[in-house]
Amino acid sequence: MRMTILLIVAVFSVTFFGCSDLQTTSSGSSGEWTSLFNGKDLTGWVQKGGKANYKAENGAIVGSTVLNTPNSFLCTERTYANFILEMDFKVDPKLNSGVQIRSLSYPEYQNGRVHGYQVEIDPSDRAWTGGLYEEGRRGWLNDLKGNETARKAFKKDQWNHFRIEAIGPHIKTWVNGIPAADHEDSMTPAGFIGLQVHSTNIKKPMQVQWKNIRIKELK
Repeated sequence: MRMTILLIVAVFSVTFFGCSDLQTTSSGSSGEWTSLFNGKDLTGWVQKGGKANYKAENGAIVGSTVLNTPNSFLCTERTYANFILEMDFKVDPKLNSGVQIRSLSYPEYQNGRVHGYQVEIDPSDRAWTGGLYEEGRRGWLNDLKGNETARKAFKKDQWNHFRIEAIGPHIKTWVNGIPAADHEDSMTPAGFIGLQVHSTNIKKPMQVQWKNIRIKELK
């Protein structure tokens, strides 16, 4: 009887924990987190588009607006396909911004205009932070009109947290742990990550900041 019980426990353990390991591997969550920002300088990043000012300051990347220049993007030098991306961000209440994922810039496309998926940073009363927009191409793909909970997740004048998953055609976002966008789209399977400073006609500089930027690449 004792041997029978031990055998049952052993079989259950192999089945249960074996399935758990299989699920971890298939979802890619067994990958390692990699920091995209060293906290000191902009090594690994390159600016595209407009002439906004970017600098590393107090452990964050700080982007400042420049009057009458196009949208600016600080972009990773390398590209990413399937991943989980996390970061903290803080934005001036009058400044629109966003985080580009799977984005591209080619000389033959509108003179190198940055285009691709953008996770919106929107401190306006519209409150679509976390919505999915496509910069330089199709526009809104998944706004937050019908997601009141997500619209309330963003905190003005405070640090907020993004979690962004891009796995195959499926893109999902969270704002401070609250689900926001959930969209399937296969137009662009890979590209760089970029930090946007939006164009403005306001003379006084406005800032958006990002820190704790890390990525986990998935198979």
